[in-house]
Amino acid sequence: MAELRPLAEDLSGPSRALAQALRELFTGLGVSVRRYAARRTRDAGTLSRYLSGTRVPPWEVVMDLFTDLAEHRGTAATPEAIELIRGLHRAAVEAGTSPQHAVEVLEQQLADADRDSRRSTVREDVLGEALLDRRHQIADLEVRLSQLEAEWHAERERADRLADASPDLTALLHERDTLRDEVTRLTADLDATRRRRDQAEERCTLLERQLESVERARRGVGLPAVAPCPGHGAHTLPKVLIVDDQPDNLLAMTAVLAGLGQELMAVSSGREALRALLDHDDFAVILMDVQMPQMDGYETAAHIKRRHRNRDVPIIFLTAMGDDPEHSARGYAAGAVDYIGKPFDPWVLRAKVAVFTGIHLERRLAAR
Repeated sequence: MAELRPLAEDLSGPSRALAQALRELFTGLGVSVRRYAARRTRDAGTLSRYLSGTRVPPWEVVMDLFTDLAEHRGTAATPEAIELIRGLHRAAVEAGTSPQHAVEVLEQQLADADRDSRRSTVREDVLGEALLDRRHQIADLEVRLSQLEAEWHAERERADRLADASPDLTALLHERDTLRDEVTRLTADLDATRRRRDQAEERCTLLERQLESVERARRGVGLPAVAPCPGHGAHTLPKVLIVDDQPDNLLAMTAVLAGLGQELMAVSSGREALRALLDHDDFAVILMDVQMPQMDGYETAAHIKRRHRNRDVPIIFLTAMGDDPEHSARGYAAGAVDYIGKPFDPWVLRAKVAVFTGIHLERRLAAR
């Protein structure tokens, strides 16, 4: 069995205590990190960080460890043991939340978005050159085909001999059509790459604004509270829709956002979210859990984006599936503008929501 990575050296007391407890649970399984990650369909690197203390895992990861250990040993964990680990987990989450931690999270997301933008720009240049080359080849073939057709019509009586002496016309036509198909594919690929670059640039801009919000908090300025539009009543406060099937998560997010001054609405399923969007059309942002029963976050987002009145409402996904680029890419493809990992950092959550509600108010004022 592969050895666990050693505990990180600069861990806080709560993080070290939680990591040591999790390592004891994991060691009891008698498998390697990679094998267990494959069993649970998780990223091995993220799981290793959980066990070395550099990342606090979502509570569901801890419960999976209890479940698998109970199956392996044939005896369930006691409520006292679970409650002990729950206390360690809560303390580690609270110890890990600070403006500096939020800055690190947002800077990592900004680096990912910037890398995506740069890669897309390079790919755009490559595709553009390939597209130009194929178009030149088509133009050359068109010239050759025109010359052959002119000769064909000018000397109809010598058609049989001309056909024998000239290159195979059918082969030329096939080559041209193949190149045209390739141009169509390259054009679509180029358009998709440009869209991805533009989306990455938009994410960079949003993340820079979020970093500014957290930096203001570090200087003691604090995140700005949202105020109603001038000349309007309190009912014009921007609305925030929170969607999560776990009551504890809804309560935690509501408590974190309460001081920002938005009108908060919490629902526990994708279907309830769709009903809320039918009754209200002035949401500034939607916080959407990914893993929900019956209708997950991706499916719910797809329904929202198909509705004309709601399709421009920004969606932030909350995911416990780690920072695997595959998951974030799927979220962006489903229509999300941002994502937050669980357990979420209160400073990151507040910064992201504050920025999107600020953008919502700016647009509303501009439309007056």
